[in-house]
Amino acid sequence: MKDSTDAELVVQAKLGDRQAFGELVRRYQGAAYAVARACTGSHEDAEDAVQEAFVVALQRLEECRHPGKFAGWLLAIVRNRSRNLVRREKLRMAEPIPLDAPETSRGPAAEAELATLRQDLEEALAKLPQVQREIVLLYDLEGWKHGEISERLGIPSGTVRSHLHFARKALRAELSGWKNHEEAV
Repeated sequence: MKDSTDAELVVQAKLGDRQAFGELVRRYQGAAYAVARACTGSHEDAEDAVQEAFVVALQRLEECRHPGKFAGWLLAIVRNRSRNLVRREKLRMAEPIPLDAPETSRGPAAEAELATLRQDLEEALAKLPQVQREIVLLYDLEGWKHGEISERLGIPSGTVRSHLHFARKALRAELSGWKNHEEAV
């Protein structure tokens, strides 16, 4: 299954092959999470949006007109589900649940500094336009190449490079005060 193309897996999944759809989920869950996180700004909301998006994708698999472009089709569903989730959450006006820091062997001062850095990074990412957040997360977090991002998001490769450049420049400017704190990370 791992050697199969997206198009082959989509065709098999349309015929009821659960393993084929499972392989598509494994293949794109990281990218879907990165896009959802860029849209929602929250780990919990991103996980919810991704789960909902995969359920919708399975239910609507027959609507995927170009099986070879499954990733782009899926990521569009992820973006839409993420936006809908954000709208619903705004209506509820609930306070966001803070992320729990993982247990480490660092001391309390280092943990506090790392938590501050994470918060500053999340705030800096939130200031980026959504497309730049998506590109940064797909490229730097998921390891996608410019061409893959271009194909999946439906924008020219040069535009992807430009967005990535300006996003990184903005992040460097926002986080410039952290230059001497690498030991905390």
